[in-house]
Amino acid sequence: MQLIGTILAWIIVGGLAGAIAKAIIPGRQGGGFWITVLLGIVGAFIGDTIWSSIKLRTLAINLSGPSLEGIILAIIGAIIATFLWSWITGRKSFD
Repeated sequence: MQLIGTILAWIIVGGLAGAIAKAIIPGRQGGGFWITVLLGIVGAFIGDTIWSSIKLRTLAINLSGPSLEGIILAIIGAIIATFLWSWITGRKSFD
């Protein structure tokens, strides 16, 4: 049951982070609800891994639980993931 709660929490945090990232980045990035959630979850992974690597001074793959720090890291990572998504799909989100 705890696994289901964790998955639901990451879907909610991912959706929030992805939506905020898409709102911050100018232009239209495309993708629907699930792409936004996926970008947020990937962003959480990217942000937390970068932050853990900086703190520990070594590559550390980590996912912190939903917290204020985790949400901020997810938003930063989702911005990076959204830029990468725009680049991979060939969309010009900077127009």
